[in-house]
Amino acid sequence: METSLRLSSEPKSLRIHAKQKFHLDSNTLLQAHGEIDTGNGNPSYFALLIRQFLPQLSTRIGVGLQSDKHRKLQYTVRGKKAFEITSSGYFGLNIKGRCDLDKEFHKRKDSGGIELVWSKLNFQRDQDVRLKVGYELFEKVCTFNSILILYN
Repeated sequence: METSLRLSSEPKSLRIHAKQKFHLDSNTLLQAHGEIDTGNGNPSYFALLIRQFLPQLSTRIGVGLQSDKHRKLQYTVRGKKAFEITSSGYFGLNIKGRCDLDKEFHKRKDSGGIELVWSKLNFQRDQDVRLKVGYELFEKVCTFNSILILYN
């Protein structure tokens, strides 16, 4: 299981995020993840996705169900293409997109963006650090994520 602390700018809150992956075959997995907002102690997100990795294309696609803090169930389709900038693998560029649909399959929200990623694997024993700086194309805002991943 992966756990991380995530600081959100809207509203300013610290969330505890947990993710568990169950491998179905070498390139397909079932992923469950959720968040708890430390400000009020309530769940703020839960998702169950089937994800497929296409190694020859450095691409991931996924479909699944998710529920947000308003308890609205929705379907999601997402994809991400990764490009390594350096041969060490520390720096990369991600292009990603996502479409959320309501229960009647009406489009609720599109999102897509580009992000520059710096990853330091084994920053400390069983800890990785990832910094992401990006731009969200639909909302036209810059994004910044600092993620400390703990492996249990």
